[in-house]
Amino acid sequence: MQIADNHVVTIHYTVKTTDGDEIDSSSGQDALSFIQGSHYMIAGLEEALYDKKSGDEFTVTITPDKAYGDRNDNLVQEVPLSMFEGMEVDVGMSFRATTDHGEQSVIIIDKSDDAITVDGNHPLAGQTLVFDVNIEDVRGATDDEISHGHVHGKGGCSH
Repeated sequence: MQIADNHVVTIHYTVKTTDGDEIDSSSGQDALSFIQGSHYMIAGLEEALYDKKSGDEFTVTITPDKAYGDRNDNLVQEVPLSMFEGMEVDVGMSFRATTDHGEQSVIIIDKSDDAITVDGNHPLAGQTLVFDVNIEDVRGATDDEISHGHVHGKGGCSH
C-alpha cells in the first residue's frame, strides 16, 4: 500500500543537521506512528512520504521553509526578571507564555541580575534537516482515527 492522506504511517527515523550532528532518533524506541496528511509531521517530511510503501528506506534533506521556518529575531525579547518573581528560572528552561497572540512556547536563552531573555523561535528554526527514514508499516486509518486526528493503539482509543 502506497502512502496517501488518511493512512497510518509507522516509521523509524534519525534526524541530523547538514553537518551530520544527530538531533533525534527513534532508534532503540518504539517506531513513530501518525496519520499522513494530518500535519503531525513537518511539511517536508510528509511530502517526502507520499507514494512510498512499507519497507522503503530513504534520506531526505528538508529546508527551513518546509521544517520549522526561518528564525525570527522579533521573537527574542528581554523581559524584567520581576515578571518571574517567586520562580526559579535558568537558561535552557522552556515554558508557555501568554502573549497578545495567545499562548506561545519560549526558551530562556540568557539571564542577568535584572532581566531574562526569552526566544519564541522553535529550537530548530532556520536549520536545514536531514532525515533518514525507514517505513515500518502503512495501513488505512480507521474512521475513528481520522475523526480524532490521531492513531489509536492496540485495543482502540484510550482517551
